[in-house]
Amino acid sequence: MKTIGLIGGMSWESSLEYYRIINQEVKHRLGGLHSSKSLMYSVEFDEIQHLQHIGDWDSLTRIMIDAGKKLEKGGADFIVICTNTMHRMFEDVQANVSIPLLHIADATAQRIKANGINTIALLGTKFTMEQDFYKGRLLNNHGINVIIPNEEDRNTVHSIIYNELCQGQINQPSREQYIRIIEKLKGEGAEGVILGCTEIPLLIKQADVSIPTFDTTRIHAEMAVTLALKA
Repeated sequence: MKTIGLIGGMSWESSLEYYRIINQEVKHRLGGLHSSKSLMYSVEFDEIQHLQHIGDWDSLTRIMIDAGKKLEKGGADFIVICTNTMHRMFEDVQANVSIPLLHIADATAQRIKANGINTIALLGTKFTMEQDFYKGRLLNNHGINVIIPNEEDRNTVHSIIYNELCQGQINQPSREQYIRIIEKLKGEGAEGVILGCTEIPLLIKQADVSIPTFDTTRIHAEMAVTLALKA
């Protein structure tokens, strides 16, 4: 079994889900008392979110590279960045370590294509929805068209992530807002929706909406287990 390196803390609420899913999946596949071999380097999220919102991506890149190097030095065989937004610096981290990184959008794209879906809605932070590092990878590397909410709805999705979900708050009115936005995107042609922030699956489940949901936290964690158990 390979050792999974996890860059966590963005937020710790979703990092907890990664750890839980990875270990449950290892036990499911191997049985008995099996669990994962893993290391986690957890950053201080208040610093991260501040740098995100002032647009200091250079400082964020240095933090992520440092985390990746520490995991490699600690004995990780590959790295999982436990957040969608910070895949913005995926290439920079990969260029500074000698072990592979598992990209969350690539793992998610495999599931989307396996479901025969060509046009997908994307919910996440404004950084993930508006910048090209995620949408562009889905389109250019996997041929998947991406639809995002309008500006007002993007602001709503973003605000709920940082002001509620990242603080462990699960509120029914916010769930209803997300459901409204997803159903609206369905009307615009979306065949499914990427829950493209690792906290969103804490709020939205498949039973809540009428199109397929793609839980990036679970998909990424399960793909990490597949890689860890691969001979």
